Amino acid sequence: MKKYIFLLSFILFSKSLWASFIYLPMSHDNQKNHLKAYGIVYYALQNGLKAKWLLNYDGGAFLIENNEAVVNECKIRGVSYQEISDAKSQLILEEISSPSKNQEAVTLEKAPKIAVYSPKDKMPWDDAVTMVLTYAEIPFDVVYDEEVLNDKLLLYEWLHLHHEDFTGQYGRFYGAFRTAPWYIQQKKDAEALATKLGYSKVSEAKRDVTLKIRDYVVGGGFMFAMCSATDSFDIALAADGVDICEAMFDGDPSEPNYQSKLNFNKTFAFSDFELIRNPTTYEFSSIDMTRKRRIRQESDYFVLKEFSAKWDQVPTMLCQNHTQVVKAFMGQTTSFDRRNVKSTVMVLGENTTNSEARYIHGTKGKGMFTFYGGHDPEDYRHRVGDPKTELDLHPTSPGYRLILNNVLFPAAKKKKQKT
Repeated sequence: MKKYIFLLSFILFSKSLWASFIYLPMSHDNQKNHLKAYGIVYYALQNGLKAKWLLNYDGGAFLIENNEAVVNECKIRGVSYQEISDAKSQLILEEISSPSKNQEAVTLEKAPKIAVYSPKDKMPWDDAVTMVLTYAEIPFDVVYDEEVLNDKLLLYEWLHLHHEDFTGQYGRFYGAFRTAPWYIQQKKDAEALATKLGYSKVSEAKRDVTLKIRDYVVGGGFMFAMCSATDSFDIALAADGVDICEAMFDGDPSEPNYQSKLNFNKTFAFSDFELIRNPTTYEFSSIDMTRKRRIRQESDYFVLKEFSAKWDQVPTMLCQNHTQVVKAFMGQTTSFDRRNVKSTVMVLGENTTNSEARYIHGTKGKGMFTFYGGHDPEDYRHRVGDPKTELDLHPTSPGYRLILNNVLFPAAKKKKQKT
């Protein structure tokens, strides 16, 4: 009997030493594959497991309820992990909770359902977000104009905008590529889709798509956009009801004095910008810094800002990384002129010497949006026809981590933000 009691006591005592949690480190030295680590967290949430995001701790580490399937996935996907006891996890959480630490443990509740707004014929490597979601093994659905206009966005918590032109000017590629077969075909496809949807102009179809996406965000959705989808989205909002397209884009001239008719109260992030009137210029407006910047590639970086993890959890989540200094990269829209960024918008990453914002975030109604300048974080000057980026060569990319922060943060149980 004494032997039985001793054995039972030993088992109960030892239970606290058993591995109760899976710990995913996210610092520079301790994680072999930062990008796939996000996929592991998403997988755990999909399967109903509990998880915590440890903000500003070990590079933004994750703590997941222990599960053999998750351990196996870590091994298969090449993600660094540790199995730790409940006692060890409590020590970590106690350390994080100290008022002297700019750290916080945020509970992750449910894997957000993800949609990518993209033409159905685009390949995954045409878009950095589609590419990294595929690499991280995070599932998503592709939606486009028809689904948006039919209110299919209501099925999703998170939406990414492929580097689209929401103004109906076909990416402003006319000057350089109007005779290229791919440009001619894309224009035909866009016109055919607009006609199918009941519009006489692509610009009118894109306007209504833009308004539907606006309503999705205002109603509580999370929206992320990169490259030309950022400024062209806001331009389309400001130009609602105003014809800013020249004849080569929509068959008739733009209306006189259209600049003075823009309504900046309708936009998400930008204000007081000047549109580029010459239709052969590969640029939309004064928002983008591409043509204004004079920075050499080897010295082109931006810095992530630091926020209070205990009070400002959303921007802190969006800036989690294993470095505060991130390599910059170009795009049709590379970065945003600070003079055109609304004062209500948070700048998360910036190049202060060039007065440019690279990474911004804001709220609209009940929802949130994040705009990230540039095309591909691991392809400095991506050009039409360039080969795809192989993310197996960049599994610890800080620039791609910012994208995945945005994918995961809608899963978080958030505290009320400091006012």
